Amino acid sequence: MAKPDEIHTISLSFTDFPEDVQLCILSFLTPSDISNFACTSKRFVSLCRDDPRLWFSMCNRKWGSKTQINKWGSGKISYKLLYNTLLEYENLIGFWRRSGAESDSPLIFFEWGPFHIAGSRVKPSRTGTYEVIKLPFLWMGITSKGEIVNYLDPVGKVELSENVMNLDDLGVVESELVPVNVNFVGRTHVVVEENGTAFGYSCNSPQNRGFKKVSSSGNMKEEEYEDLCVSPGSLPDRLMSDIYQYFANKTSPGGNGSARRQRRRERERQGRRKWEPEDYVKIVNCSPTPARPLQGLWKGFRDETTLEFFLVSYDDIGGIACRRLVELCKPFSAYAPVFWTSNTTFIESPLSSEEENIYESRMHIQPLAEADDLCEILPSADKRVILCMLCMNSSYDLVIPDLAGSTVNPRQAEGRIWQYENGTFGFGFLRDNHVIDLRCIAQNGRILEAADISGE
Repeated sequence: MAKPDEIHTISLSFTDFPEDVQLCILSFLTPSDISNFACTSKRFVSLCRDDPRLWFSMCNRKWGSKTQINKWGSGKISYKLLYNTLLEYENLIGFWRRSGAESDSPLIFFEWGPFHIAGSRVKPSRTGTYEVIKLPFLWMGITSKGEIVNYLDPVGKVELSENVMNLDDLGVVESELVPVNVNFVGRTHVVVEENGTAFGYSCNSPQNRGFKKVSSSGNMKEEEYEDLCVSPGSLPDRLMSDIYQYFANKTSPGGNGSARRQRRRERERQGRRKWEPEDYVKIVNCSPTPARPLQGLWKGFRDETTLEFFLVSYDDIGGIACRRLVELCKPFSAYAPVFWTSNTTFIESPLSSEEENIYESRMHIQPLAEADDLCEILPSADKRVILCMLCMNSSYDLVIPDLAGSTVNPRQAEGRIWQYENGTFGFGFLRDNHVIDLRCIAQNGRILEAADISGE
């Protein structure tokens, strides 16, 4: 009989576990880890390569709380294909801004749907409140045949009703939708353009997955780069042919770019596009953090009727800049930030009597629709409990050299930033008599105070 203090060890290998336990363990691995594991034994090759239970478990573990895995592709597609697709789509989730063109709604928000990715334009409401408008305009998903499809609503009038259970029906039911290609340029740049082919081919379909547009280090003209890399509807063989022809024209004697001009004439013969391409740049740091409490996307009133979006970022030289979001979409615009300061040292409460007087002597800009309610709830501005304060001295001649000596006096740019206990903040300049209070646009991946537009 074994003594009580004896320790018995049992040696178990991975193959000794039941198959469902093996699948559960493997679902924690990445695809590259799965491939390495499959090389260890022939018996694991089929399990790791094609077993739908493994890839479903991997999809469900990673995205099951965000979307309905079994509804993608009407549940008829390979879960291995779905995993690779969702892994690419995952980077889309969050906020992006339109680049290169002026727009009244430059903010784009991508979120998970039950069987698709939805892109929405987010813009301030004009109701005199802090409500924001979210207009879905882009749906991305997979058909039951495993084809990547992207549909865009140019006018923002189509609603994805409950009767639409998969993207196979969407393009047929809604004739106003435009098939588009969503081209990924790295991880922070996306180009959405109309699909110009008659076959509905998508540049990010499984057959062409991983194609990235790469900028040239030479002196390539912008229009030549567009012809080479942003030509809509190019099949893989056509694309390689175009790339070869382009460099042949650049390096061969007498090359005059005739192929490029021919492609332009072909596009002109296709007729006018229903929708022009748009470029989106990802807003990486769109939420505040403990180390950067002012960082992110905010909304506030610069007067009593106009709600605006602001983007606050911490730059590489240790400064803090706040810009109006509508300004960021203007190409090569020489705009001044709302405020910029190199001082990031907060002064904790309680404040000095002089600083308290600076804050209390200023009124807080509030929307007209909420002004009366606010007076009933908050009789005085002091109800906003100040956590800390930051002195700023926006030196415009350092930010925009062209503004030095202009109508803006750098000395008049001195102001204060007050951070409140609820995580929001307000700012104001000594030359003014008001405070602009900012609220977060989104929190935990959801738009805050979204307006109800179902009746519009």
